Amino acid sequence: MTEQLNITRLTKKDRLSVWWRSQFLQASWNYERMQNVGWAYAMIPALKKLYHTKEERSEALKRHLEFFNTHPYVAAPILGVTLTLEEERAGGVAIDNAAIQGVKIGMMGPLAGVGDPIFWATLRPVLGAFAASLAAQGSILGPIVFFLVWNLIRMSFLWYTQELGYRQGSNITQDLSGGVMQKITQGASILGMFIMGVLVPRWTTMNFPMILTRVEVDKKSLVNFSGLVKGANNGDLNVNAIRDVVNQINGGLNVNPEKVSTLGDTFDQLLPGLMPLVLTLVCMWLLKKKVNPITIIFGLFLVGIVGYYFGVFA
Repeated sequence: MTEQLNITRLTKKDRLSVWWRSQFLQASWNYERMQNVGWAYAMIPALKKLYHTKEERSEALKRHLEFFNTHPYVAAPILGVTLTLEEERAGGVAIDNAAIQGVKIGMMGPLAGVGDPIFWATLRPVLGAFAASLAAQGSILGPIVFFLVWNLIRMSFLWYTQELGYRQGSNITQDLSGGVMQKITQGASILGMFIMGVLVPRWTTMNFPMILTRVEVDKKSLVNFSGLVKGANNGDLNVNAIRDVVNQINGGLNVNPEKVSTLGDTFDQLLPGLMPLVLTLVCMWLLKKKVNPITIIFGLFLVGIVGYYFGVFA
């Protein structure tokens, strides 16, 4: 007869303890094994529950001090899978150290490529832009909304994906190889770029007052202010004279004797919000080329000062 295995299952309280400790995954980040100390720290409540002797706990802790590094938010499903493996190993299933470490290494690579575009390149910039727009309007809700919403999303994601990994066990690796995560990443990137495109002209203002052309306006297309001037001189400014001037302006007549065309008008005729979009794309391209953000900021200052001196910017 096959020996019946007595596997101790982790309670929700145990898993919550692991989840809470995983918030500090990068607190002891190091250049040799990177997130290994934070990972081992998160696993301690589970290891204490599953192993009862000092030797077993020591061996398990050493097992989880091996090299580990991935995006800190997508480490949660790996934690869940590892918890299941440790349960089975503690219950007598033939799972060696190499198998557990192999699952961790095999998952951390694909998931690391998912975390950056979803959290750093999509969710945080979009949420930050929304909060910044509130702050720019003088609302104290800006930083509060960012702090609360960001942490709510982050902590909820960590808990539910840890639970997903725990329930699915090693079967979750099949989903990773099936292209599901790549589709999620692509969809999140497209949505983030769409939202950023909407927000760019809202919180990026560029003014180009440089005059390109001056054209004299035909006198027949000028607004006739004679009625207003006459009434003002005689002290008898009537409503009909004001209404006549307003109607002429609404009819498309010119107020100024010259029609001035600026560089900004030209850009707006090509595409409203064109130059803020170009500036954003240039900054993104420089960041992709690994240019230091501080260098980009000071470069924008320099370009703005030079442009203002020559009358290109205002």
